Amino acid sequence: MHTYFKHIKRDFSQWSIYTLAIGLFIAIPLLAIVVYLFYGVGEMWGHVTTYFLKDYIINSLILLFGTGILCFFIGTANAWIISNYNFPGRKLAEWLLFLPLAIPSYIVAYTYVGLLGNGGSLVLLFQSSGLPIQKVEMMNIYGLIWVLSFSLFPYVYASARAVFKSYPKEVRETANLLKASNQKYFWGIALPMALPAITGGLFLVLMEVLNDYGAAKYYGVNTFTTGIFRTWTALEDLQSAIYLSAILVLLVLLLAGLARWHRGKKSFTLKMNFARNKHQQKKTLRGFKKILYLSIIWGTILMGFALPFSQLLYWAALTFESIFDLQLFQVALQSIGVALLATLFILINALAIIYFSRWNRIKTFNIFPGIATIGYVIPGAIIGIGILRSSQSIVNFASSAFDLKIGYLFYSSSFVLIYAYIFRFIAIAYNLIGASSLKLGKCLTESAYLLGLGKLSALFRIELPLIKRTLVSAFLLVFIDIMKELPLTLILKPYNLQTLAVKAYAFADDERVAEAALPSLLLIIIIGLLMIVLNHREKKETEALGRNEQISIQKA
Repeated sequence: MHTYFKHIKRDFSQWSIYTLAIGLFIAIPLLAIVVYLFYGVGEMWGHVTTYFLKDYIINSLILLFGTGILCFFIGTANAWIISNYNFPGRKLAEWLLFLPLAIPSYIVAYTYVGLLGNGGSLVLLFQSSGLPIQKVEMMNIYGLIWVLSFSLFPYVYASARAVFKSYPKEVRETANLLKASNQKYFWGIALPMALPAITGGLFLVLMEVLNDYGAAKYYGVNTFTTGIFRTWTALEDLQSAIYLSAILVLLVLLLAGLARWHRGKKSFTLKMNFARNKHQQKKTLRGFKKILYLSIIWGTILMGFALPFSQLLYWAALTFESIFDLQLFQVALQSIGVALLATLFILINALAIIYFSRWNRIKTFNIFPGIATIGYVIPGAIIGIGILRSSQSIVNFASSAFDLKIGYLFYSSSFVLIYAYIFRFIAIAYNLIGASSLKLGKCLTESAYLLGLGKLSALFRIELPLIKRTLVSAFLLVFIDIMKELPLTLILKPYNLQTLAVKAYAFADDERVAEAALPSLLLIIIIGLLMIVLNHREKKETEALGRNEQISIQKA
């Protein structure tokens, strides 16, 4: 013990203080939940456990299992077809399969009721074709699984596609020499090698399922997230909401542990050769296989994007005159403004955590940045409850100890919402920027130090310019997620702030689903444009890697 403290004293520096301070500051929401668990259960906890807790557990598990299974099959099947076969419109389909991520799941939930409910667009179309269909009951847990699956499968699709496209042709040639059929090659070689990446995408799907509030609330399915909202608002028992949040955190940690265990147990290393794989021959689809595979691809695009988007366009045309006004533009500008400001703060804090912890020599302190960056796997409702409880304590302490009335700083300020966004989404920027900065190595910065530059000077003059592409990509990804976020915004937004996500949800919650179409479309257009930019940047970077590798091969 004495030796341990001696090492701390020797290695202690200003970077140690900064690492500890910023890690603790960002981790407040999670730490608040842990601390307030020791305050005991709330007054309504008995009522919650008697009448609701069983439903929360069972429904959440059914949603996780059902959505996980469907997303696995939908995402993996589409990724395999796109990566291995040629067919008309393949490049367009490859991009369109990402677009369901541009439509938040709660908006997809509204559109499917409009499509398949009483008097729905598809129901009327079926009836005009002579089919005796009155409606399809969507507003139950099975309808919710369908909606969430076709909203979230791109996470699995993206992970599987990246691995399937990276396979060297020697892998397939070896399978051919062993006379393995296509089915045997897929199930015996390709899929097992892709499972670690698919598990990562599936984990993100499950986290989004647990974070969902709008779709589950609209479909009347009791989950942990809807239960946290109900306990806090309807039952007015914040302490019981904290206990529900703690149970959900345990479920999240269990899923995270299972995902890490699976990826650690099965891992493969593939040497990617862009120059040779770029023009790797894909098989041409023919006969029954062509019909089947094209049905899978275009059926997925139809269910995940085309049908919901078409329904929104139809509703927007009906309600355009009554909804399209200056106020809608103000809401859009507020959404963009808050997202821009929050994203900027997130990038600054991510850079601070990455480099302060790297410059800090007391490795024990680096656990705090680790805690601060797990917010992405924590549902927004939990983060909101944690911030509410900690804010309440700060306001009460300031009032009792110093007679200061500072409630307005927490309850009517956008900065608390931005702070919540930082904790929720900093992991995205942290992982992207951290991985990119590690590729630079230490040689450049150490050379700069020898030439007399300080750590911050070397960071701004050397490292940041070299990773600027990653910074832009991280900015766009974080911005997209903030624009879509609903539960956290609902809990913490000030009364005078409105976002497109909240506006669309408010219309639907008031049974004015058609009026929700226009703010939903604005949100989708903004997100879709940013996704196009991201896709274009990814394509350019991949082509650049291929050119560089080709040049290296020619020189060799």
